[in-house]
Amino acid sequence: MMFPNFCQLAWPHTCVFFLLILYNFTLSTSKSSVSYSKHCGSVVSEATPTTYADFAFPYLLASTSFLAGGERILGKSPYSYLYSFDFHTSRNVYATNTQGVYKIEAVMTFRVYNHDVYYPESNATYGISPRRRRRSDRLKFLLHGFWSESSGKGCFVGSASWYSSKGETLNLEAKFNINYSKNSTYFNSLVTGNLESLSHLNDESYFEPISILSFPQVKQYEYKLISEETVRGFHVDDIEKSSVLESHPGEICSLFNMEYIPFNLEYASSCNSSVKNCSPVDGVLGYVPTYISLNSIQCEEYGNKMRFLARLTNYTYSGRYENFNPNSTLVGEGLWDEKTNSLVIVACRITSSNSSGDAHVGNCSYRLRLWFPSVWSIKNRDKAVGQIWTNKTVQDSGYFGRIKIRTSDLYMTVPGFKYEYTEIEKVNELCPKKAVTKGRRYPSEQSYDMRFDMSVQNSKYFGWGYAEPLLIGNKSYVHSPVYMSNSRWGGYGRIIESDFESENAVSDIVSLNVSYSLSFSWTGEVKLRTGYSSLNASLNSYGRLVISAEGIYDAETGYLCMVGCRDLGFNHSADCDILLSFQFPESEGSNEGFIKGSMKSTRKQSDPLFFEQLSIQATSFSSFEAGRSVCRIDLEITMVLISNTLACISIFFQLYYAKKHPNTLPHISLVMLVILTLGNMIPLVLNFEALFLPKQNTENVMLSSAGWLEVNEVIVRVITMAAFLLQFRLLQSAWTARQSGESNKQDISVAEKKTLSVSLPIYIVGGLIAFLVNWKKNYYGNAPPAFDYFQAQNQQHTLWGDLRSYAGLILDGFLFPQVLLNIFQMSKDSALSMPFYLGTTLVHIVPHVYDIYRANNYVPTHVMRSYIYANPSADIYSTAWDIIIPLGGLLLAVIIFLQQKYGGRIILPRKLRELELYAKAPVDETVQ
Repeated sequence: MMFPNFCQLAWPHTCVFFLLILYNFTLSTSKSSVSYSKHCGSVVSEATPTTYADFAFPYLLASTSFLAGGERILGKSPYSYLYSFDFHTSRNVYATNTQGVYKIEAVMTFRVYNHDVYYPESNATYGISPRRRRRSDRLKFLLHGFWSESSGKGCFVGSASWYSSKGETLNLEAKFNINYSKNSTYFNSLVTGNLESLSHLNDESYFEPISILSFPQVKQYEYKLISEETVRGFHVDDIEKSSVLESHPGEICSLFNMEYIPFNLEYASSCNSSVKNCSPVDGVLGYVPTYISLNSIQCEEYGNKMRFLARLTNYTYSGRYENFNPNSTLVGEGLWDEKTNSLVIVACRITSSNSSGDAHVGNCSYRLRLWFPSVWSIKNRDKAVGQIWTNKTVQDSGYFGRIKIRTSDLYMTVPGFKYEYTEIEKVNELCPKKAVTKGRRYPSEQSYDMRFDMSVQNSKYFGWGYAEPLLIGNKSYVHSPVYMSNSRWGGYGRIIESDFESENAVSDIVSLNVSYSLSFSWTGEVKLRTGYSSLNASLNSYGRLVISAEGIYDAETGYLCMVGCRDLGFNHSADCDILLSFQFPESEGSNEGFIKGSMKSTRKQSDPLFFEQLSIQATSFSSFEAGRSVCRIDLEITMVLISNTLACISIFFQLYYAKKHPNTLPHISLVMLVILTLGNMIPLVLNFEALFLPKQNTENVMLSSAGWLEVNEVIVRVITMAAFLLQFRLLQSAWTARQSGESNKQDISVAEKKTLSVSLPIYIVGGLIAFLVNWKKNYYGNAPPAFDYFQAQNQQHTLWGDLRSYAGLILDGFLFPQVLLNIFQMSKDSALSMPFYLGTTLVHIVPHVYDIYRANNYVPTHVMRSYIYANPSADIYSTAWDIIIPLGGLLLAVIIFLQQKYGGRIILPRKLRELELYAKAPVDETVQ
């Protein structure tokens, strides 16, 4: 009986509104009603689950899978990287009353990046405009079914929500058949599956079957191809053990488990596209592959064996979210040979037709050996070299000659190698030392400025490029603390003070040996012309000129001078008669931040390899972006200080107003004051240590030549503390006034209880919705971080984070309890001063206005997460919410203004307002 009383007591429209939201949300999270026995009973009979099973069903990933079909929902494109895929059970595996049969609840997710769909107006809440857009979408099938250990067959049924081409919501019902052997070897380690639509062919929700081939990690995998005895048959003459790094299996596993590492394939000089017995997959692809990319499927925790996938392609990049092509992919077993310090792999072809059901592994004649040179130089920057061949004879079908493989991938981490500088004497001869000018500072050798982008613009052509430091002295620059990026995905990481020295600090060694890799490309249809034609011989398959360089950087003068080598493309010969010089600007704003440079040949003009001098203008990351980054952070610091100061001023006005009109204190909502007090107190509690130990919690952001920008949080915390104390004082004054002996204190207390009884359930329901949304996203939508790199880089949906953002939304609507109190107590008293409720409303509106500005202006990625003002983790920010919240806050402020002028029930219908007049009619107590 309490619930009807609550609805009568509460605002009726509000009660019904939130009940409808909760009801619709419950319906949306209900499980699929697809019948298992009808669609899958003939594959594996349904059984009764008993307990959780100590059994991990395989995790299927895009990088080790092949998908075909489903064009209606996945789109049709020749590019396999336009969508990614995963299938996982989230440990929801149950034993049943049938021996060897398991009940499994699973999620199959497709991330479609080229989905073209019309989003209706109803999605405006999520910041999606009502128009046709190409964007990334997550199609998630919630599946449940059974798998038989004896037969290896499994069947699942379930559904997913999707959009039609017209923007209508579709319910895709499907079944998924899978073949998986628990105890597997190379022959039966291939998992095959087929996702079929249960809708009629002519239905809008129908989609074509999706065939899946996958090589997942298998706990009980038995190695059959590779062994110590097999390795004895691997003979490679090129290995010199003294020049090979000594590694161990753990390092090899970590090297190949992140993504595919590309290797160049170097065929014999007699090989070309028309010659047989050259390509490892001759006649299948229609081209001779130029790269082979390796990725480990799994490594043994103890031991030296591992499983690999090897892709044969004609492009260098193979992303971890790109499906493999069975016709050009090998699967094999590897072993780390400690005798020769090399990786040995035996690999097999994958044979399949249009149907995944007959796919199998065969033709295991492929052999591959890989080793890691211990010394690197300007002429030899191969981080790994090796060979691939077959154990077939020349007369056998599928035979091909030995092919050399090598890679100089900058981001391939091979610990323990040494770099040998061989051109420093030549650099000293060609590069005169510049005079030091006192008082001038240049970027240190450990700054972001050392990595820069270049433009080459003469009257004849235009080109662009970049320069990447590889080593500074004997230390790798790519993996040094100052370079917190993974450039393969782009972006810079966040830098903290303890990781490195300030770039403006003078190094103990001002002149250091440096090693660089430079790459140039020519834009549009422009080609190198007379005077530069010799450079054409060094262009790679992508039309780029890649130069290896080493030299000296002088931090006192900002002068970088190097000798460069370019590959001439025949017999690994190189032209090392190239001089590159760059003059860095001062760290504090000379030359407008541009680096002036040149590249020229030191050969005689009559030499065929001579080319004319190239003028280069370069822009470092920090020189180009640091100014804007500093301005943004400066602005945010200023906004924080102004916001907290305005909050203090607003509360001070209210205290002053209450002192002049003490009779208004009891009419202030205590619920509202508690919300505001907690809003100032919680940041202080979360940053308590920062308040008293500033040196340990001072946030520093390095912005290259702009120097150190130190953000001291103590000032902000002190002002926040002042706002908290003033707010607490206002709460204490209002509470004390309520306890005084005024005649109407009982009426106000009753009104306050009604306010609490309405607002608290609304807040709880909202928090419950936030919790359910978070639970659904994490339980059904998110893969484990170890398997989903890009998802880990995006905003993480944690329960604490969502509830914290929801608390920020409650704080934004702090006037809501006061509106309710004014309605219930039918008051015309001006309890709140206009500077207080308008000023505090402004404090909560401006962050959302600023968020819109920030979202539409470029912010450098290495400080993207350095939120000082309008922190997304402390409130709800999106395109839609940044409009809804300010409008809602202004609406509440207008309602307060009207209530205090015309009465608490001015916003209610006329009939309800008349009740107020009757309630206020005077009663003559002398009349009996």
